[in-house]
Amino acid sequence: MTQFATLADLRAACLDLPAADDAASDAVAARQGQLTKPPGSLGRLEELAGWLARWQRREMPQLDKVLVLVFAGNHGVTARGVSAFPASVTVQIVANFASGGAAINQLCKAAGADLKVIPFDLETPTADFTQGSAMDEAGFLAAVNTGYEAVPAGTDLLCLGEMGIGNTTVAAVLAAALFGGTGADWAGRGTGVDDAGLERKRETIDAGLARHANSLADPLEVARSLGGYELAGMFGAALAARKHGIPVLLDGFVSTAAAAPLAKLTPGGLDHALIAHTSAEPGHRRLAEALGMTPLLDLGMRLGEASGAATAVPILRAALACHAGMATFAEAGVDEKD
Repeated sequence: MTQFATLADLRAACLDLPAADDAASDAVAARQGQLTKPPGSLGRLEELAGWLARWQRREMPQLDKVLVLVFAGNHGVTARGVSAFPASVTVQIVANFASGGAAINQLCKAAGADLKVIPFDLETPTADFTQGSAMDEAGFLAAVNTGYEAVPAGTDLLCLGEMGIGNTTVAAVLAAALFGGTGADWAGRGTGVDDAGLERKRETIDAGLARHANSLADPLEVARSLGGYELAGMFGAALAARKHGIPVLLDGFVSTAAAAPLAKLTPGGLDHALIAHTSAEPGHRRLAEALGMTPLLDLGMRLGEASGAATAVPILRAALACHAGMATFAEAGVDEKD
């Protein structure tokens, strides 16, 4: 069933988001206060337990069903020389996912997470956003719907990632369109472009911003005109997670940029999401700051494919293990602070 037949349908859904369950997070805080440790001594692990409870909407969160979704798409803008690799690499890496040979396959095994890879038509890239809209309305909505429908109700945690040659250029132009700035402010070297490639990337971003200047006030039009199929898929998945009561780990620069329009559309639109790690792509730290979000990890990673998100899953498991498994002062017979 198609969730969103028009942009108006999608906009209405984005403006009508379920609230958090404050009672659940309050119950977590009360239990944390009774566990055998000084108050706050587990730092962000305590916050993470509360965050999981708040968005799963239950007093004792769980991580039995962790899903990693990786969306893949190609971009017409790569013809402008913004990537060190050709678009054909997207197809080849997706094949590597299928054969189990990629980093994300190993990280999902280590994290106890299921992996699902969703490639869009890799032989049909988006249009070059410097010449027109990256996607028409129908194509954009189809990609959003694909992402939305890929998220099963009952999932405990959703991790979002991507694969797509050229998509750090797309992430940079989206970030600039949503939060201001130029190509020089947001562009990084991505897969490893040289100085000339970096300059082309900056110029391409600025050309896209100029071409779509009349659309920059509307986050959905920004996502359609400057984005990509895999980014639209991640946007749809992030929206579905909010509707279903599923907390989200965003991977790096591209997945954060993909979800960012939801935060711009409505206050608190991304409160159910955390950024898993700070990408080595320089625009990501700036984007996290613009969103008011503090990533969980900073390991110098810049691979994409949800690798940082999957790496962060054991941190959440640690938070839950302490919250659920530790004894209270009364249970352990330990004297509390006077």
